[in-house]
Amino acid sequence: MNKTETSGGPSLGGLAAAKVVEREAGLERNLTPGQLAMIGLGSTIGTGLFLGSAISVKLAGPAVILSFVGGACLAVTMMWALAEMAAAHPAAGSFGLYAEMYLHLWAGFAVRLTYWFSMMVVVCSEVVAASIYCTFWFPTTPSWVWIGVFSLVILYVNTMSIGNLGTFEYILSMFKVLTIVVFLILGTALLTGVGFPRLGLRNYTAHGGFLPNGWKGVGLGVILGLFSFFGIEVVGSTAGEAADPKAAVPKALRRTLFALVLFYVAGLALVVGIVPWQQIGLGESPFVRVFKSVGIPGASHIMNLAVLTAALSSAVANLYFGARLAFSLARGGYLPAILGRLSRKGIPAFAVLASAGGMAAALALSEYFKDSLFVFMIGLSTFGALLAWLMTLLTHLAFRRFHKQQARPYLQLGPPGPWASLIGVAGVSAVLVSTWWVPGFRITLLAGAPWLGFITVCYFVWRRARSRTPVQRGALDG
Repeated sequence: MNKTETSGGPSLGGLAAAKVVEREAGLERNLTPGQLAMIGLGSTIGTGLFLGSAISVKLAGPAVILSFVGGACLAVTMMWALAEMAAAHPAAGSFGLYAEMYLHLWAGFAVRLTYWFSMMVVVCSEVVAASIYCTFWFPTTPSWVWIGVFSLVILYVNTMSIGNLGTFEYILSMFKVLTIVVFLILGTALLTGVGFPRLGLRNYTAHGGFLPNGWKGVGLGVILGLFSFFGIEVVGSTAGEAADPKAAVPKALRRTLFALVLFYVAGLALVVGIVPWQQIGLGESPFVRVFKSVGIPGASHIMNLAVLTAALSSAVANLYFGARLAFSLARGGYLPAILGRLSRKGIPAFAVLASAGGMAAALALSEYFKDSLFVFMIGLSTFGALLAWLMTLLTHLAFRRFHKQQARPYLQLGPPGPWASLIGVAGVSAVLVSTWWVPGFRITLLAGAPWLGFITVCYFVWRRARSRTPVQRGALDG
């Protein structure tokens, strides 16, 4: 397939796949399937479930269950798309690299750079959330102390060898997974009266009904439902460091998504069944609130430790992902070459340091925006995640079209035809537009649209300044 032209510049649908993967060579391939799945859970199970879910409950009431089911349906379409492409082209650049290959050079540049900055913001939100959790035990300690300590730990872990990082993340993620399983068991016992006074189902309908804010509330709640699944895409980036990416990455994505659907939907169903939905707020995790409200001795401390661990685990995984995107951009010639260098352990250490900017921002801003920083960070980072999902689904349409035209085999995980990805595109686009009506999320469009325009100008300036593209073009090799 020869080089083609699309509006505004060169399409890399004809980029040699071997050249692309070779461009990002040097990363150690030591991650096992179990570590891949736990890194995915580590990135995803964090503030979205344990703290950000409180926003969804306020919007939808008990019907937040439906909001998270809607988010899960969109996540399935993205998982199919990313797994198919990651199995075909295992590389750290993940969806950004695929967009460069199958859509346009601009698409690959824009989505990686935007998501890289979003990862900085997400890591910032995670360390801010961790500092909030610590006030449960140390209410008088300034938040900047916890932010500083946690930032140093997260940085250290991300400069270890990839095998050690994978083991560390596996342990952290396993702890929060086991805690959630225990929560599900205890919550079910509380509702059904097994070993505890029976709460029953009254909280699902007693406070304004199951749909206290109507279907509009459910629809707006999908934004946070989808936000809670953001991070599953980190598994695509681990393809560049997986021992057997073609088999391990699709398996890890399936396992991760299945666990997330179970934990999110069942977990929130128990939360709104045990605690009246109007009493749930951002002051503390809804999960901690459950145990405090029923008076189980010591359980709230254990749950708070779990949500703290979840936030730190998520920060480690998201800094890992952000560093790999910076590494990919540097190897492609979009960022300074120093960010594409690897340490003796095979770690992009300079990219890790550059990607830690979000934690520095959290340290600087925590004292000035104590009550609003967390929601602001979520709203700002949501644009990058939605753009990444949207671009992944659009790229998948081009990916399948190319392989069909060239009669080339690929690992098909989703249903045949374009409909799953088209439904995903429509759903993610609707969520993006609806952020305008969600408190605290208007910044998603207010900041996102000008940012996209700014980096588009930067791209064309960069393109004119270079005498050649950052990679060679040619026929797409298997």
